[in-house]
Amino acid sequence: MTLLYAVGQQVASVPYYHNQRLSWVLIASMAVWSGISAIMLSQWHFPEAIRLRGWVVLGDHVVVIALMASTRLVADYDWYHGHQTLPTTLWATNAVISAAILRGPLFGVGSGMLIAAASITVRDQWGQDVWTDATAPVLVSVGLALGLAANTARTAQRQLERAVRLTAATEERERLARQVHDGVLQVLSYIKRRGTEIGGPTAELAQRAGEQEVALRVLISEQGARVDDGGAEVDLRPLLTEHATPNVFVSTPGDPVPVGRWAATEIAAAVATALSNVGLHAGPDAKAYVLLEDTGDAVIVSVRDDGVGIAPGRLAEAEREGRMGVSRSIVGRIEALGGTAELLTEETGGVGFGTEWELRVPRG
Repeated sequence: MTLLYAVGQQVASVPYYHNQRLSWVLIASMAVWSGISAIMLSQWHFPEAIRLRGWVVLGDHVVVIALMASTRLVADYDWYHGHQTLPTTLWATNAVISAAILRGPLFGVGSGMLIAAASITVRDQWGQDVWTDATAPVLVSVGLALGLAANTARTAQRQLERAVRLTAATEERERLARQVHDGVLQVLSYIKRRGTEIGGPTAELAQRAGEQEVALRVLISEQGARVDDGGAEVDLRPLLTEHATPNVFVSTPGDPVPVGRWAATEIAAAVATALSNVGLHAGPDAKAYVLLEDTGDAVIVSVRDDGVGIAPGRLAEAEREGRMGVSRSIVGRIEALGGTAELLTEETGGVGFGTEWELRVPRG
């Protein structure tokens, strides 16, 4: 369309040119370049396409400026000072559009300013006339608007491609999960049960089978986990399920539990400390249970064990003695997030009742 407009403008203006034959040659060269650039810019499917498009856009600017300058070869001062340059402003806008689409708003604005400066220079309007001419505002606005639109489109395309990849990966994980559940998990569960029943040397085999069963179940449970894409929020569930063992049972919601990246790291570290205390102090046969809840306005993590428990006031006594491990690693981390860490068993029982921590972190 811009080429047709330029040809129409040429038909209307050629009677006023003193070198009409050269003007038609220039219009023909403009048409040839329009076809070449359109073909080259449409090539997207080979490795050198990006670099080629860069050279085409650069060539576009060179051709536009050269054709603008050639206006002085075909028209006298009175004509080119008060009219458009030979290729017309509309056709010259193609170079600005190409730069904006290829490189974004910054290059689009720069291209618009360059083409506008060339037009003003050729028409000798560096004076009061420059403030009454719409060429520069139009070209710069086109470069800015299309540059922003191109960046938005590229971002949307990347997000769509990532969503497609995640969907495909999720479907593949679900397929593998079904196969694992139907075969490997059942075999591991059988080995664990029979090995425990037989006892003796097979007890260790049963334990190893149990560990692998837990690991596979954790892997399956994470198939719906939100992939860490480097954003401000992460899914808290995988950070907790990685602690699952034959003696540590982790229960999480079916849907992702997104929290801030720093908050997720601190909550996971507090849970790790609580589980470490279970291994050190709850007894050799103690089992731990981790429960994650998302109430909407807060995230609650409960860490409970069935071990020997802790005497009322023991934490305060340890803090007075200078042993700050629990205070700093659990209570301090959660309070730094604006939440609370409560040792419930000091209120409900004590020694022989196990230990339960409730970590509550508000959202927002």
